[in-house]
Amino acid sequence: MAGSTFGERFKITTFGESHGVAVGVIVDGVTPGMEIDEAYIQVQMDRRKPGQSSVTTPRKEYDTIRILSGVFEGKTTGAPLSIQLQNTDMRPEAYSDIKLLYRPGHADFTYDQKYGHRDYRGSGRASGRETAGRVAGGAVARKSLEGRGVSIVAYTTQVGDIKCETFDESIIEKNPVRACDPDAAVRMVEKIEALAAIGDSCGGIVECRIRGVAPGIGEPTFDKLDAELAKAMLSIGAVKGIEFGEGFAAASMQGSEHNDAMDKNGFLTNHAGGIVGGISTGEEIIFRVAVKPTSSISSPQRTINKEGEEREIRTEGRHDPCICPRIVPVVEAMACLVLEDHYKRQAALHG
Repeated sequence: MAGSTFGERFKITTFGESHGVAVGVIVDGVTPGMEIDEAYIQVQMDRRKPGQSSVTTPRKEYDTIRILSGVFEGKTTGAPLSIQLQNTDMRPEAYSDIKLLYRPGHADFTYDQKYGHRDYRGSGRASGRETAGRVAGGAVARKSLEGRGVSIVAYTTQVGDIKCETFDESIIEKNPVRACDPDAAVRMVEKIEALAAIGDSCGGIVECRIRGVAPGIGEPTFDKLDAELAKAMLSIGAVKGIEFGEGFAAASMQGSEHNDAMDKNGFLTNHAGGIVGGISTGEEIIFRVAVKPTSSISSPQRTINKEGEEREIRTEGRHDPCICPRIVPVVEAMACLVLEDHYKRQAALHG
């Protein structure tokens, strides 16, 4: 399937389907001699795996990884690094009643139009389960970036109409929605659970902060760092929008307000979000992504079948009522992949 490979000098190819035998990733362009093991990657996999709380899908996948190639005696060899995760809790029969129906908001209709044949078991490649391979590959990139002094953290700032009012990084991994505001987190959980109880779902906003990126990272003109990050984020199935720095608020600002003035010590503000002209400034890179409500809901909806006949559909099964908590590590992983790729491009530029 075209479109399953991402990156230029540091690249990944993900494989597998939601209810198939396994999912995974092949990572190419890994720097040889880097110390890495399954335990390091597993930390990120455990953050993304299903069944973590009452606000995520109850599907039980332990997402235990197995490195098949590219690592010897605890160090990368420079050969392609292959990582596999066995699917263990598949229930393809849960989709037999809707295999001829198109779920509103899902890729059922569009995949059928493109390929003429689709895997209806949990959407196959269009499932959020595909992101497991991204997180595994992103963990490899993260390990390299740590050696460069780069750190990446994402978190939920909004669920439905509930917004975070404070920022406390220390509590992000201590609440089920991965919010940066403990009080808002409680209300977010209540909202998600209430919607799940009536067969509905909600979306939200996830913010990401990247620190320690050297100035000068990014490529003009079509491979700008923010353009590459935008492509990476919009490739995540549930993401429908992205903004950097002040984002859309910049439309109502004046140039004298939005421009980041400088003095001998550096930038005085960071309205641009750490990227100017598509190249990093050395300031903190900040962006936000809009996450749509989960498409699979049990409330009745109007649709059509493969013959174009009108039908009513209810999507029963195991689905996240809000995808924000589990998309946080995916956002981080994709950011890691983009940055490691661009660091390697910069190294090639300067020999």
